[in-house]
Amino acid sequence: MTEETTSHEMPVAPTEPALEAARDTKVKVAMIGLCGCWGCTLSFLDMDERLLPLLTKISIHRSSLTDIKRITERCAIGFIEGGVANEDNIETLRHFRDNCDILISVGACAVWGGVPAMRNVFELKDCLSEAYINSPTAVPGAKPVIPSHPDIPRLTTKVYPCHEVVHMDYFIPGCPPDADTIFAVLDDLIQGRPVTLPRSLNHYD
Repeated sequence: MTEETTSHEMPVAPTEPALEAARDTKVKVAMIGLCGCWGCTLSFLDMDERLLPLLTKISIHRSSLTDIKRITERCAIGFIEGGVANEDNIETLRHFRDNCDILISVGACAVWGGVPAMRNVFELKDCLSEAYINSPTAVPGAKPVIPSHPDIPRLTTKVYPCHEVVHMDYFIPGCPPDADTIFAVLDDLIQGRPVTLPRSLNHYD
C-alpha cells in the first residue's frame, strides 16, 4: 500500500513554479472528502466572512461545494479530508496527487486514519458480518446479506492515512481543525510565507 511516507512536521512552503505563477491571478484549489464525516469541510465554511475576500484570491475547482467530479485543469493546492477505506478512495487520492502541486491532509482521519481506522484491529470479514449479518437492525424474517455490487467500491482490508498511499506535503491535525488553522495555512501558501503551525495542535482529547 505504501508508496511514499513523510514526516508530520510542517515544512517550509514549497516554491513550485505553478504556485508562484498562480499568485498573479487566482490560485486554483481543489478539495475532497474520502472516508470521514465532512467536519473539515464545515470548518472551511466556518471561515465565515473571511471567505469573501479569500475568493478574490482563490478559485475553487473540484470540491463538494462546486460538485465538479474530476480535476480538469492543474490545481496549485489540494485539500484531502478523510482516510483511505476503499478502492475508490485510492483512485481519488492518486488523481489529486497527479493534478495538484501541493497536497494537504486535513483532519485526524486524513492524518492518522481517525475514527474509521478503529476497524483496523478486526478482520474486515468480521466487521462486515457484525454490520450486516449480526446487526440488531436487521429486518426480522429477511435473509441477511452483505451488499456486493460493481457500483459499490471494494473496501480495503485496513483504513490508511493518506500519506501511506501518496506523498502529502502538509498536515493539518484536528478533529476537525478549526477554521482559523485552515485559514492560516491557506493564507500562508497564497502569500508565499512559510507555513508555521504550533506543535500543540498535535494532541489527544
